[in-house]
Amino acid sequence: AVKPGLIFDLDGTLVDSLKGIADSLNHAMESAGFPVHLPDRVRNFIGNGARILIERGAPRGTSRQDLATAELAFKAHYDSHWKTGTEVFHGIPAMLETLQSRGYPLAVLSNKPHGFTESIVKYLFPKVHFSAVLGQRDGIPHKPDPAGALEIAKMLGREVADCALIGDSTVDMETARNAGMRAIAVNWGFHDHERLVEFQPDAILDDVAGLEAMFC
Repeated sequence: AVKPGLIFDLDGTLVDSLKGIADSLNHAMESAGFPVHLPDRVRNFIGNGARILIERGAPRGTSRQDLATAELAFKAHYDSHWKTGTEVFHGIPAMLETLQSRGYPLAVLSNKPHGFTESIVKYLFPKVHFSAVLGQRDGIPHKPDPAGALEIAKMLGREVADCALIGDSTVDMETARNAGMRAIAVNWGFHDHERLVEFQPDAILDDVAGLEAMFC
């Protein structure tokens, strides 16, 4: 039987990046003279990419130019600080290595800018071979548009029905539905359990062992 392609979201699914994102967002807010946010509030801003993160963090009515300036400040700060605010969720590397050893093709699909996505995956998962790693790229619509997920299915050599998208947010679940893939939600990330339940994914998993058991 063909092993399904497993496509993982990054932030809130494989890595706990809340501290790094909150630190850099608040740096950008401070440099623009805007109020800063507690990490628990920033948690709700994450999942739709850098520009929307900035829009959610900035005061209502902020001009497009000021948003663009704040986004550049965020990215510059994040580029040099993400390592101190990003860690792998417990048990994830071993789970990925087990899935890899069982012959599952693995991939990452994130709304984080592509360069950061590649750097973080390479740095934090040196022993895992991902067949595809895609972040947010100019000119390509991001999740929940299915474009990236469909591109990855091709790269993995799998039909969309033979792929599962695993993530912590309703954005991920919507992406899976839009692409015609299995939607698997994890409960340890940034989004509320209730919102995930409302979306009726194919499975909701409470821990990494449950995710591994589902495929092994």
